[in-house]
Amino acid sequence: MTEIAPIAKPDRNRPEPLWHQAEQALRGLIADGTWTDGMQIPNEERLSTMLGVSRITIRHALRNIEDSGLLRREHGRGTFVRSSTVIAGVRGLTSFTQEMAGLGLIVGSRILERAEEAASAEVASALEIRQGEPVVRLRRLRMGNDAPIGVQTAYMPLARVPGFLALEPSASLYQTLSAHFGIAPREAREVYRVGTVAAEDAALLGIETGSPAFVVERITSDAIGPFEFVHSIMRGDRYEIRSRLHI
Repeated sequence: MTEIAPIAKPDRNRPEPLWHQAEQALRGLIADGTWTDGMQIPNEERLSTMLGVSRITIRHALRNIEDSGLLRREHGRGTFVRSSTVIAGVRGLTSFTQEMAGLGLIVGSRILERAEEAASAEVASALEIRQGEPVVRLRRLRMGNDAPIGVQTAYMPLARVPGFLALEPSASLYQTLSAHFGIAPREAREVYRVGTVAAEDAALLGIETGSPAFVVERITSDAIGPFEFVHSIMRGDRYEIRSRLHI
């Protein structure tokens, strides 16, 4: 069981609900590294005592943090930090960088390849251009809290991003597209499949060849039309999909 560091108790005079203050305090322990990936956190009763709020308040805070993917509950064992897992589900249209930040993770990205090539039939169909037209290919290793999560390959029509390869690489592709080309994402379509990791990607992700993975394809459009087609291989042990169903 992890010892909890001194933490400021929620202030009942502040306008924010107690559960929200408690949630932010607990998220802070993960963000600053006090609680590291894989650690078991104190139980609800102890957290209630430490923060000076009810167990119902603590339960509300913990449920929100768990829903965001930073915690996992194991029946009969307790609750553990899972700070390098990305949870995919109902969400807004964001970049990987924004998604990671929203989960409280430190985003990391290593460019593996930046090049111009002729669009294949698959890429041309996704981007609604002619086969053989020039596209920019951007392949990156994506990380959260220094842990590899996936390998993403993005394709963009060169006509939409002239001079892209001459730009200084940026952590956020969408920020670059907005700042230099006036491209603002409006909608995206994603398809998830279950697959396995090829040898080349396995070496980058630090896992065995043939390990389970999510294969994700995403087509993102702005007011003009599709400007990005992304093929991603996401580690099966660090990427999760959750849905909330309603009657």
